Amino acid sequence: MSVDAPDRIRTLDLIRGVAVLGILTINIASFAAPDSAGFSPNLPQPGSTADTWSFAFSLVFLEGKMRALFSILFGASLLLLVERREAQGRDGHGLQLRRLWWLALIGWLHFALLWDGDVLFIYAIIGFALLLMHRTPPGQLLGIALALFALWQAWGVVRWMPAVIAEQHVIAGTASRAERSVYSAFVTEERRQDRADAAATLSPYSAEVAARLGDRPAYPLLLLIYIWGETLTYGMIGMALLKSGFFASGWQRRRTVLLAAAGTALGLAATTAFAAWAHPQGYPEMAMRMAIGYGLGFAHLLTALGYAALLVLCAPRLLASRLGQRLEAAGRMAFSNYLGTSLAMTALFSGWGLGLFGQYGTAALWLFVFLGWALMLGWSQPWLTRYRQGPLEWLWRSLTEWQLLPNRMR
Repeated sequence: MSVDAPDRIRTLDLIRGVAVLGILTINIASFAAPDSAGFSPNLPQPGSTADTWSFAFSLVFLEGKMRALFSILFGASLLLLVERREAQGRDGHGLQLRRLWWLALIGWLHFALLWDGDVLFIYAIIGFALLLMHRTPPGQLLGIALALFALWQAWGVVRWMPAVIAEQHVIAGTASRAERSVYSAFVTEERRQDRADAAATLSPYSAEVAARLGDRPAYPLLLLIYIWGETLTYGMIGMALLKSGFFASGWQRRRTVLLAAAGTALGLAATTAFAAWAHPQGYPEMAMRMAIGYGLGFAHLLTALGYAALLVLCAPRLLASRLGQRLEAAGRMAFSNYLGTSLAMTALFSGWGLGLFGQYGTAALWLFVFLGWALMLGWSQPWLTRYRQGPLEWLWRSLTEWQLLPNRMR
């Protein structure tokens, strides 16, 4: 996730630190409750008024945006490592291939042993495709990415729209028998999966792992099928931004200000408009699944780009502050922090830990988000005063080089 070269782009680390903290605000629902809770504050059971407003806040400002930002940074970091190794006369392409193979294995183990929301496996597979385009000019990368993204979003919306229309008819009391039957079957199956998820998560550790591997051993591949279009798009955009000098102050300030203002304003306006429609309806499940997965895709992308531009503009002052330096350190150790967060949160919510799964609504989960932020910001900077890399960054690099590399500072 991060780059090992000593001449790091500090702004890239800063943005990555914000992204790894931000991704927890969305992942927390999956750690703490069945999958459906990520799509509505009223699933799998009705939430409170505080829950619905908390969900609205996350939907407008965070949902999809942090995922986009994290994936954009993955593409940029992948390309940065290749370019720097090639500038040193080394085989950057081959090195990155080895890194990706190890990342795929670590991601699959993350899924199998801890949490089924892993994205590392998906990043690894998408990374192989990104490597094929690492010499593509930034303009072409951006054009291909946006065309692919538009097709991907349109495919998802078309695929989901009949179900969303049927759901609206059921809510309005005008559904046909066929629509009621389809809607009932969908809801029944989703609630069955929610119960199965809760039972497995609250089981002893060995039973939880056995259930995960027994029921869906290929789940990372299935998830890849559902989200490869957006992840590949974001990675290509990250590569295009790096090539254009965006993260290294290579843009004119006026251009960066325009992206920050337009991206943030347009993206948030679109998401707010959707939230204003969905909130009074209690966030209907089918509509939410379509919107979060596809319909709000360009809104997520625009907002993520706006956030990135805002951070680039603020980076000089922010990196001079204590908070900025801690965010930078968290970004340098994003790999360790991402997996460390999974370990901490599963220890809180799983049956082998405190067993808190399913006990908290959307609003209360912010307490656990703040705890995760405190841990990431608290340990990253002190660790990096003693060691060159985070523990998992060091392990990943050592596996890639196939030798035990030094890590302690001299």
